[in-house]
Amino acid sequence: MKTIYMKLLAVVSFTVLLYACGNAKKAVRKSANPVVAHRGAWKENNLPENSIASLRQAIALHCAGTEFDVRMTADDSLVINHDPVFHGLKIEASAYADLVKTTLANGEKLPTLYEYITAGLQENTGTTLVVEIKPSDIDKAHAAAAARKVYNTITALHAGNKVQYISFDYDILLTLEQLNKRVITQYLNGDKSPVQLKADGIDGADYHFSVYQKHPEWIKELKAQRLIANAWTVNESKDMLVLLGSGIDYITTNEPGLLFSLLKERQQ
Repeated sequence: MKTIYMKLLAVVSFTVLLYACGNAKKAVRKSANPVVAHRGAWKENNLPENSIASLRQAIALHCAGTEFDVRMTADDSLVINHDPVFHGLKIEASAYADLVKTTLANGEKLPTLYEYITAGLQENTGTTLVVEIKPSDIDKAHAAAAARKVYNTITALHAGNKVQYISFDYDILLTLEQLNKRVITQYLNGDKSPVQLKADGIDGADYHFSVYQKHPEWIKELKAQRLIANAWTVNESKDMLVLLGSGIDYITTNEPGLLFSLLKERQQ
């Protein structure tokens, strides 16, 4: 009887452990540097923003992360573009086949999320793919559907451990957290305190640097809550230096080369 009880206890304990592991938060991977390329590393080489070429350049520079923007078309295709309109066509109201009739400035076609993630996994040893899911101009249901499709695409590509999610739409992040507590999410809008983010299961703040100027205590509070502290979009050396001195985890910038040079100077 005692042997049966011990076996039963072991099975129950293993089941509980599996459940806990499946629902526990994924550990945030430590990076060798704080540099996140905003829409890829495009500026120095005159590449289109959010292009696969700018993505590959960010990876070649060994940025800690490279950010890009995702929108869903009228026929439920996920494409990479910052603005809601691409060459006069509203993305959410257009079919993918119509959008790709016009190319990017370097001749690339408008990338899909599948193509972008696939390219981002190649020869990439340490650059996180930072997926910004844009709010919908249609409604919250469309935004939630886009979030679910983004998550499913990334999962199908086995890229979950290379990805973090950001959004200005808090509900999008909550949708992702409901799908999988192990995803890493950061909020962009700057109107939630670190305590509120922690309470809602969001993993960090990716706020405009002016928010930290107004709330300098938030960086320490984020660290105290074991949350990510990220700042966007920081392009001036003076602002970069202030943030580096504050202990910020990541700095999102259109000038990754400049930020790398400042980091090198600080280490000398």
